Order: sequence, then structure tokens, then C-alpha cells
Amino acid sequence: MLYREAGQFKTTYAADQQVFPIRQDRIAVAALLVVAFVGVPLFANQYWLSAILTPFLILALATLGLNILTGYAGQLSLGTAAFMAVGAFMAYNFALRLPWMPILVSFMLAGLCAAAVGIVFGLPSLRIKGFYLAVATLACQFFVLWALQRVGWFTNDSASGVITAQKMVILGYTFESPADKYMLTLCVVAVLAVLAKNMLRSETGRKFMAVRDMDIAAEVIGIRMMQTKLLAFGISSFYCGVAGALYAYAYLGTVEPEAFNLDLSFRILFMVIIGGVGSILGSFMGAAFIVLLPIFLNTVAGPIEHLLGITLPSGLMSNLELIVFGALIIFFLIVEPHGLARLWQIGKEKLRLWPFPH
Repeated sequence: MLYREAGQFKTTYAADQQVFPIRQDRIAVAALLVVAFVGVPLFANQYWLSAILTPFLILALATLGLNILTGYAGQLSLGTAAFMAVGAFMAYNFALRLPWMPILVSFMLAGLCAAAVGIVFGLPSLRIKGFYLAVATLACQFFVLWALQRVGWFTNDSASGVITAQKMVILGYTFESPADKYMLTLCVVAVLAVLAKNMLRSETGRKFMAVRDMDIAAEVIGIRMMQTKLLAFGISSFYCGVAGALYAYAYLGTVEPEAFNLDLSFRILFMVIIGGVGSILGSFMGAAFIVLLPIFLNTVAGPIEHLLGITLPSGLMSNLELIVFGALIIFFLIVEPHGLARLWQIGKEKLRLWPFPH
């Protein structure tokens, strides 16, 4: 009964088209932002800030980028980590060769460089789709990592290939502590998430969804396939590039090709599937699930060992993570293809009808 919108009347077109038309949703989002911006920095310890919350936000941003391409535009991609690597290394080179440039501008330009690479490797989408397009983007993953390791300019001729990221300085303030890095990451992710939400509600987002649902029909009604698909690759790669720069600067502290391997691409793909394909909320829910699941398994391992009176092998928990990931992907593909976001939506619909039968 608390979630019904009875009595919430819309008197203007702007009110009818707002992002959160139900008052309860606006209150919930505002409360969540207050907790994220105020409560978490005050009460979370260093471990939660640096090892859990910051990587969660960064991976959620990368998942959002992949969801724009795969969930909304219907173009499969397995090169997410490669676009993140381009963003990380280009941010490093912008900060190295143009030291006067603000670090946030370096991140944005790095995202644009990743967008350019994404557009180039999105050209095959004009001819192929589905599994064949996924293989074409997989080639991007191997080519980008090979280029970063072989071309000395990207690593400033570093012998090891592992580079220490520069300090993040904005208006004379250095973001060094875990709380500072968390706040900077949160601000960037919040802004880009709002921009993505509005973009997908615009004409551009509707074009993406039309191409996803039936590309031939979309072309018949006048949507340009080349422009729409390449724009989807560009925007998606931009988000992934910014996420890669944050991944290197705010989380790892180093810029290295091995941090952006194929395993990271698959993890982000799993976040899209589990969280919900074609859902911004699902991007955050999938990232939270994948990040928190290993912590949950390690937490319950101790009580299980104590209850059963046994000692579990050290490698069992890591293998159990892979088993659970695979089982959940199969579960969501069969039972609920739209993932956790769809389950959340169903719960809200039932709440709006409670206590009456569905």
C-alpha cells in the first residue's frame, strides 16, 4: 500500500516524462544517494572502501557500458576489457605527456580514445551479427593487449610493462585516501549513469532498441544502421574507457595490460546476464552480486567448517565461485532471462497490488 501512486497527478508534460514518475521511487533514490555520499564515507572502513565499494562502482560503470551495446542495441561484444585497457593507458599517457591537463579531462579524453577504437572494431557489425560479431570483438581483446605490450610508447618504454599510475589531483587537492578515491569514483559513476538514463529515454535510445528488436524493420522505417550501430559501439566503449581509467587510478594504482585480460571481459558479461540485459539498474545489481558473492562464500566457509567439524580445502572456495557463477547464469537464462532487475520489477508490481491477489 505504501508503493501505490494513487493521488499523484501529473499536470505538465515534464512531470509526466520525468525519470522517476512515482514519488516513492524519487524518495528511495534520494535516500540511496545520501547513504552513498554521506553515510558510507563516515562509517565504512578502509577495506570496504578500497577493496569492495570502489571496484563495485567501477565494474558497474563498465557493465553499464556493455549493457548499452548488448542490452539496448543488441550487439554482442567480448572486448569490454580491451576498451577498458585503452582508457587506462591513454589516461596515463595524457597525464604523462600533458601534465598541465586536469585528470578528469584526461579520463574523458581516454574515454573518447576508447570510443574511437570501439567504432573501428564495431565496423564488422554492419555485415555480421550474433555469434560472429562476438568473435570479431574477441579479436579486439587480443589485438589491443598485444599492441599495448609490444608498442613501447603506450608504456613509456617500461621494461616490466607495469606502470605506477599518477596521483589524481583536482584543483590542487590530491585524492589519495580510500575515502577520497571512493568519492571521486562515485561522482563520476553517478553523473555517467544519469546521462545514460536520459540518453536511453531519448531518440537515440529508441533507435538502439529498434535495432535490437528487429534491425530490418528499423531500417525500413528510416533508421540508419551504420550510424546507429557505430554510435552504440562508440558510447559503450566511452563508458568502458572511463571505467578502465578509474580501474587503474582509483583501484589498482597501476597501469598494466594483464589487469584487463579476457577473464575481466567475461566477468562483466556475467554481470550483465545476472543483473539484467537492457537495464541500468541491472548493471549495478549484477556488479554488486559478482563483487559480493566471493565475500559471502568466504564468510560462510568458517561456520560451515565449524558446524560440520571438517576443514575445507583452500582451493575449494575459488572453484565454488566458478560453479556458482555458471549455475546462476544457467538459472537466469532459463527461469528469468532479464535477471535480477526483472525480479525487482516483479516485486514492485506485486507490492503495488498488495494485499489484493495478482
